[in-house]
Amino acid sequence: MITLKWICERVRKQEYYYSQHGDQERQNDNLALAEIEEALLSGRMLEQYEDTGRGYSCLVAGFTDNGKPVHVVCGKRGNWMVIVTVYIPAPPKFISPYERGLG
Repeated sequence: MITLKWICERVRKQEYYYSQHGDQERQNDNLALAEIEEALLSGRMLEQYEDTGRGYSCLVAGFTDNGKPVHVVCGKRGNWMVIVTVYIPAPPKFISPYERGLG
């Protein structure tokens, strides 16, 4: 299980990395590296995902210092955090940064 405390520690210690997919999605949404850190440090855990062969992961919803909502899927690889994917939550998949839609 991954906790917000563990995520924040990894961010502060710079003990994380992006998967290739995660970094591509970050760039697709024009999100700066610092914005991802801001979102994680201000984040709230929305979902926990079981280990399906790639380890446990979770969905964190947070905001940049400028108020932009960001979702980050984080995984655990040993003592390091991997950012699996990032995106800006939007309808129809999300009604709000914290609530899933019908999409």
